[in-house]
Parts: sequence; C-alpha cells; structure tokens
Amino acid sequence: MARISRRGLLKAAVGGAITIRTALMSGEAKRRQKPNILVIITDDMGYCDVGFHGCEDIPTPNIDSLAKNGIRFTNGYVSHPWCAPTRAGLMTGRYQQRFGFENNPRFSFDDEIAGIPENEITLAQLLKEAGYACGIIGKWHLGAHPKFHPIKRGFEEFFGFRGGGHNYFKSRETLDAPMYQLPLERNFDEWIPLKGYLTFVLAEEAVQFIKRHSDKPFFLYLAFNAPHAPLQAPEEYVSKFEHINDKRRRLYAAMMNALDDAVGQVLQNIRDLGLEDDTIIFFLSDNGGPIGDASNGSRNEPLRGGKGGLYEGGIRVPFVIQWISRLPSGKVYEHPVICLDIFSTSLAAANVPFPKDRKIDGVNLLPYLRGERTDMPHEFLFWRIGGGNWMAVRDSRYKLHRRKDGTFELYDLQVDIGEKHNLANGLPEIVNRLNEALNKWNNELIPPIFPPPKKDEAT
Repeated sequence: MARISRRGLLKAAVGGAITIRTALMSGEAKRRQKPNILVIITDDMGYCDVGFHGCEDIPTPNIDSLAKNGIRFTNGYVSHPWCAPTRAGLMTGRYQQRFGFENNPRFSFDDEIAGIPENEITLAQLLKEAGYACGIIGKWHLGAHPKFHPIKRGFEEFFGFRGGGHNYFKSRETLDAPMYQLPLERNFDEWIPLKGYLTFVLAEEAVQFIKRHSDKPFFLYLAFNAPHAPLQAPEEYVSKFEHINDKRRRLYAAMMNALDDAVGQVLQNIRDLGLEDDTIIFFLSDNGGPIGDASNGSRNEPLRGGKGGLYEGGIRVPFVIQWISRLPSGKVYEHPVICLDIFSTSLAAANVPFPKDRKIDGVNLLPYLRGERTDMPHEFLFWRIGGGNWMAVRDSRYKLHRRKDGTFELYDLQVDIGEKHNLANGLPEIVNRLNEALNKWNNELIPPIFPPPKKDEAT
C-alpha cells in the first residue's frame, strides 16, 4: 500500500475543500439563476388608490415600497376589463381570446366548458417542470369543474376558492352554499370553514408557503380578492377612516389598508428569510375599479371609465415589478406593457424555454428594464370584449376604439390620458393604420366559447 506524505494529505484536504466550496458556489450560482417568482394580484382596485399614483386618503406604504424598490409601469395594462379573462391571459401569456376565454365563467362544478381549455399551457406547468414549487393562494376563477382545478393545471398546492369572490368573514361548512359562502379549499377537495378575516388568512397562508419552500425556487400566485365586493373590513380598520364621509369609500379604504398590511406581512417574511434579492415580485390589479351603481368606492382618476369597459379606467392598472438584485430601483418605465408579459418575463428569469407550438403574446421585459433594449416591447396592444362589440388598439401614442356599429374613437394618450377629445374625424390616416392592425389581430381569434354569467350571478 503506497504511503501518502503529510504534504500529500494536506494537498488532498485542500483540494477536497476547494472541490466542496466550488460545488457549493456552483449550487448557489445555479440557485441565483432560478429566482423565486411571486405574483400578487388584487381585485377591482382603482388606478389612483395607491400612493405611487398619488392617493392621499388611503395609506399603502407596503405596496408603495414595491415601486420604490422596483420599477413602476406608467402604461401598465391588463388584457381585459373583467377578472377572469385577465387571469387567463396572465396564466398563459396569450390573449385569452385566442382560446375563447372572453367572459367571466359562471360558477358551476358541473360546467366542463367554462374554464381554460386543457390544451392551453399555464405558467405553473412550465415552472413545475423546471423544478419550481408552485402554489396558488386565493382566487382562481378559471373554471370550477374539477378538470380546470389549479392542482391539475400545474400547481402543487392550492388554498382559496375556485369562484370569482368570497365573503371576507364567514363561510358555510357544506358545498350546497352560494359561491361567496362556500368553505375554502385546500389542495383538492379538502374543504375548510373560513376562520378570520379572509385577506389576512390568505396572507398567512402565503407566509407559510414561502417558509416551506424557502430552500428551493418557488412560484407563488397570490390572488387576493380584496378590494372586490362585498365591502367588508375589520372594525379597527374601518375606524381609521371615519373622516371619509362616503360610506363606500370608507369601507373600501379600510379594505385597501388591510390589504396593504397583508402585502407587508408577505414582503417582511421574504426579507426575514433572506430571499428578497432572489425573488422577482409582480404586483397589479386584475382590472380597473368598478364605477356607477356597481362602484366599490374605488377611484380611477384621471382615467375615463372603469371595470367592464375599454376606456383606460377599465384596463390601465397599478403595475410594478421588483427584483432588487437584478433590476433598477425607483425607476419609471413609460412604454406600454401588459399582464401577458408576466408569463414571458418569468420564464426568461427562470431560464425556461417558451412553448414553440403556439403564439405567445407576452414579451420578456428584462432587457427593456435593464436598458439593454430601448425600443418598445410591443408595437401594438389589443383588447376585445363581447365577441367584438367593443374593440381597442393602442400604439406608443394613439388609442383607437371601434364599436360593433362601425363607429370610431381616437385619442392621443400622450396629451389626453382621460380620453376626452375624439380625434377620429381629423386623423383618418392614423385611424386606418390602427384599424388595419386591429383587423389583423382579430382575424387570429376565435369567438367566445362560453357566455358571461347571468345578471344575478356575481362577477
């Protein structure tokens, strides 16, 4: 047996230590290449109801911190002015009209049509295949039938509700309840009565999910139903806003303040676990705040319109991204972006290939946000509701509306964010150019595959 000198032993030990350290460093580098991904989406939040958009009567310091430490999109859009279609677009990276998801689905455990078609690929499916722990907490609203269940669409963990909304304080214990009073669901068919204020319950579930998966990359889709109706908040929050005379606005302010605290709880947990530098966070609302008789007390000023319509108040939303170690802080990005970009940006950040068998409409925003590209991510953004009853398209400056009766409205969003001055008659060349792009896009779509809910069904 050959003898090994002391120098040889020392050399081997040092070499082994270097090998181990190299392996650890390689593992850390690999870990950094796959960031955690957190998508926080709120429900029916007004455009100007956050501090970084000038809100003065509702403090939102935790949500504002994302804009302070990240990048705020001044022209950030969703792909539809209703809850569910926007979520379908976000989850697939595709205009949801490509697969007929153009309406909110009616809530029925027996409806095998009203949901994301099974041949559509979700962000969760792709990230799960890449080794991510994938969870959804909160509102699903992408199909109530078991075949549309989030556990069958790439998520490993689910806590929340399949429908479009929920009571904030109570639920029944059986499934023969109305949608807003169903028990909450954990994973698949484990039903749990609601105990506590729902916004805080969802935040605590998010904290526990992050703790469970802090040692590997995770994708968490945190879908709050606040501040969607019903207008309900803990009394200690309502009492903070007694100075607001309008009752709806007062309750809405309380819900928003509680929501901000819930977001703060999740963000603090990420910091406490040392994950902040390694977590990419998106924050947005699913559409603008409802107006008129359906108003929840939100405000979309200076935008025109609100939820359900294609004026800016229905589709332009508070939208930020934070990735402290990889993106600038406190930056404002002016070019138009859309919720579909979350899909593509997340895949690019995780180094996951895009599906090649279908058109992906979302764009990887990272090179634009880092200044590596100075052109626009999108030449055009498009919208369609009611199967074509109302359509819209915008470029870097102009936005064209087209109604089913053939009438046009054209607005210069650089100087008329409130869409007050219709320029269609005076700028026919621009109308024709945008209308041609709209026709080309519309020809790629299919009709809605299911109708909207009836008037007496919640949206």
